[in-house]
Amino acid sequence: MVSKAVALLNHRSLQLAAITALLILAAGLRFHLLGTQSLWNDEGSSYVQALRPFGEIAYNAGLDIHPPGYYWLLAGWRLLAGTSEFALRSLSAFASLLSIAFAYTLSRRLFGWGAGITAALLISLNTFSIYYAQEARMYALLALWAAASFWALAEFLRRPSGRWAVAVALFNAAGLWTQYAYPFVMLAQGVVALAWLTMSKQADRRGLLLYIGANLLTIALYLPWLPTALRQITTWPNTGDTTPFDAALGTLLTWMTYGISTPNVPLAIPMLLALFGLLYIKRDTLWEMLIPAAWAIIPPALFLALGLFRLDNVKFLLPSQIGMALLIGRGIWVLWTLKPRYGRGRDFATRLAIVVPPLTAVLSIVYLALGAWDGVPPLYNDPAYQRADYRAIARTIESGLREGDAVILDAPNQEEVFRYYYVGAAPIYPLPQGLGGDDAATHAEVEAIIASHMRAFVVFWGETERDPQHVVETTLDQQAFEVGETWYGDVRLARFVMPLEPQITREADAQFGDSITLESYALSAETVTSGDALQVRLDWHANAPLTIRYKVFLQLLDANRTLAAQRDSEPGGGLSLTTTWTPGETIRDQHALLIDLPPGEYMLIAGLYDLDNPGARLPVGDSDYLTLGTIIVQG
Repeated sequence: MVSKAVALLNHRSLQLAAITALLILAAGLRFHLLGTQSLWNDEGSSYVQALRPFGEIAYNAGLDIHPPGYYWLLAGWRLLAGTSEFALRSLSAFASLLSIAFAYTLSRRLFGWGAGITAALLISLNTFSIYYAQEARMYALLALWAAASFWALAEFLRRPSGRWAVAVALFNAAGLWTQYAYPFVMLAQGVVALAWLTMSKQADRRGLLLYIGANLLTIALYLPWLPTALRQITTWPNTGDTTPFDAALGTLLTWMTYGISTPNVPLAIPMLLALFGLLYIKRDTLWEMLIPAAWAIIPPALFLALGLFRLDNVKFLLPSQIGMALLIGRGIWVLWTLKPRYGRGRDFATRLAIVVPPLTAVLSIVYLALGAWDGVPPLYNDPAYQRADYRAIARTIESGLREGDAVILDAPNQEEVFRYYYVGAAPIYPLPQGLGGDDAATHAEVEAIIASHMRAFVVFWGETERDPQHVVETTLDQQAFEVGETWYGDVRLARFVMPLEPQITREADAQFGDSITLESYALSAETVTSGDALQVRLDWHANAPLTIRYKVFLQLLDANRTLAAQRDSEPGGGLSLTTTWTPGETIRDQHALLIDLPPGEYMLIAGLYDLDNPGARLPVGDSDYLTLGTIIVQG
């Protein structure tokens, strides 16, 4: 008896040590470099929401496509933790850790401690989970409520009681208040409950009434927000794209199995293990197997069926990553516990049959863990997985500000995150106003900015949704001069100088190749102070339809004919592509060269080259460029 008790204690100690080690690993991965990256656009919105009173949080959430639950929680959290990047994101990191704890507890309760440890390992290493655990948004919390509600549901279905019914209702209500995608989770729970009602011995009339009561309580707790939710869901534009079904499915399975940054790992083995997870022994316990299956399959299936797929929307399925981990964990545990029948005699084949399943289970765990781990370093180091650096954008603008400058944010929902970092004196103009749509008003506002400022820093992000006609950029390209641009992740910072009356205007009538003519050009000045910009206007026309996209280059050459300054751009700042030119129509093309050169005389030249073959310049006369004049730079 003593030896059996000691063995049992050691066994439980091993389980405790394993899950403790995994939670420490998961915490390390989620808190590693948590505050290093800049907040990005949506995190800025979370920050501003967390500063508001609860009533204002709800009002502003009603104008967006997210319920206020996460923002309320973050508002309380920041009172304790602060408003640094680390503090704001730490709520998501802790929510992710709690999700792992719930997933382990649920899987261990349903299938055994080995299944629980495997599921916890797969969630801990999954970069889909880690990425959103490091973001000040609601998606890690969405996964937590899903994990907690499935745990409570499993306990309820084992022993139907009012206490567990209330727990299910509370967790589901929290999920609904957190994200509009949560009903996908509840539908998966409904499938599990239906299997329980039709096949389980524990199901009775009282259990059915309690389950119905739990759902009614969930609805009652969400009722104050339900009209807003219905309005937002039915009127918000569908943001899905036309990705082919097989590509979309492959992305979902990869993210749910390994993560967002695991390179080209085959899915055959984890999908085979997931199929093993669908095996069950007793009809009465079918609902247990259906918990991870419905959790992993139903939300993604609805997601694809409703045409919601695009990469930015896959985060709504973060809860299903936990379901997939439970399903694969169960499949591995089925392998581990598989015991083939054999007689008294144990020949080599019988012994091999005994060893192969558990060995396969161990190798499968190693294979999956290594595959997931391959994606961990890129998550922290690869620029493809770094958030847009608004911190650097603000610092760049501040370091270059002059009197008379302006900052334009296109689209306006960048204002929250930009102001988190920006401390400059130049005024900020979020454009278009509101959700956009009034192009004439936007055009007029940009013209007013051009008329009242000398320069503008313009931050472009999300303009496809808020400024789909690119009114801000088009107006600036037509009436101002772009000096240069820099990309910070998927955010572009462009600099414009406002038009000066040109001091030099010359006819050119220069033929570039067979089909393009430079009619005339204008220069803001021939004498420029270092630190200012030289403005150049080029008036082109095509003599015939063009099938090649050409880039314009402007260069300043020093006395040794060495390149001193350069600007390359497609005409019109990329909005007047040569392939769109109508023959005979004059195309006004404005450029600016930022002059940061020592005093002296420089030769200004211009030309065209094939976008796909930069070495292929169009000939003009006996040269491959046209000289526009001599520029004198003063100190």
